Amino acid sequence: MRTLLPEGWPRPKGYANGVAAEGRFVFVAGMIGWDETGAFPDPSFAGQVRKTLENTLAVLKEGGAGPEHVVRQTWYVTNKGEYLASVRELGAIWRELMGSHYPTMAVVEVTALMEDQAKVEIETTAVVPVSSPE
Repeated sequence: MRTLLPEGWPRPKGYANGVAAEGRFVFVAGMIGWDETGAFPDPSFAGQVRKTLENTLAVLKEGGAGPEHVVRQTWYVTNKGEYLASVRELGAIWRELMGSHYPTMAVVEVTALMEDQAKVEIETTAVVPVSSPE
């Protein structure tokens, strides 16, 4: 995987402008911050992001992928202000769960998500390198 940064462009904070990757794709549907019972253990924005990323990592693991294989995420948030107010806390959660790997990302404010209590939904694409036969 190679991060794409055109010459002279400033390094983005918390995401990559582009990523080039080859391998096996793992697609993760829009995850939200609920647990296996359908309850939201932490209703706060940051708490929902944490649980959403944990859910994403669980699905990635089932596909033989980890946070280092994530090449793209789209975040759908119901409140831009709440997202911006939580940015420092989100950064700490990201580093704890995803490490120092930053994929391409988009954040989109939406009026609502399908689950009324959800404040964020994250869709993810990962690419797992295919090892060459020896």
